[in-house]
Amino acid sequence: MEAKKLIAKRVAQEIKPGMLVNLGIGLPSMVATFVSPSLGVFFQAENGVIGLAARPPEGMEDPHLTDAGGGFVSAVPGAASIDSAMSFGLIRGGHLDMTVLGGLQVDELGHLANWKVPGKMVPGMGGAMDLVTGAAKVVVAMQHAAKGESKILSRCTLPLTSARRVDLIVTDLAVLKPTDEGLVLQERAPGVSVDDVLAATQAKLIVPADVPEMQLV
Repeated sequence: MEAKKLIAKRVAQEIKPGMLVNLGIGLPSMVATFVSPSLGVFFQAENGVIGLAARPPEGMEDPHLTDAGGGFVSAVPGAASIDSAMSFGLIRGGHLDMTVLGGLQVDELGHLANWKVPGKMVPGMGGAMDLVTGAAKVVVAMQHAAKGESKILSRCTLPLTSARRVDLIVTDLAVLKPTDEGLVLQERAPGVSVDDVLAATQAKLIVPADVPEMQLV
């Protein structure tokens, strides 16, 4: 299975019926594809929409209906358009059940870095800092390594997004759970061994006696 699809499919299993969920730009936005409409989940975008649905068919795009990254979306029945004050009030007030964000790095403390690479142009931090600080559950969806370098580090070298510890990290190789003791290897991707995960990880991992394979239904 293609890496991004695998990650999105596994993250979708963390979403429960009736949740209010924010999906970040890029890979996280794919998660909605694997969440059944029957669950009654409402997806929120910080630019002012509650009730995002899939990308509309070609030719049916509405320039006034986009996600936070500017991508065209549709809306479910009962969706609402809100202003930025209300949108960030929901985020900062702790009303989001979950946010799914991409990551540049995550470390053994569960800290996320995902908004800036020093020396490179950044259009703005967006809502990442508010989301990591305010959402009830923070899930990071990202590939385990980039250009041969691990993105799971002992300490982040890029500017942190928040001082808060994230709740779960899902990569194309593993599911990792940040705890007070460190990063726990909870699951491994299909066909991936524990040794494969350890070899691709710069951080120290806590490895239980039994590490089950992801169940992607």
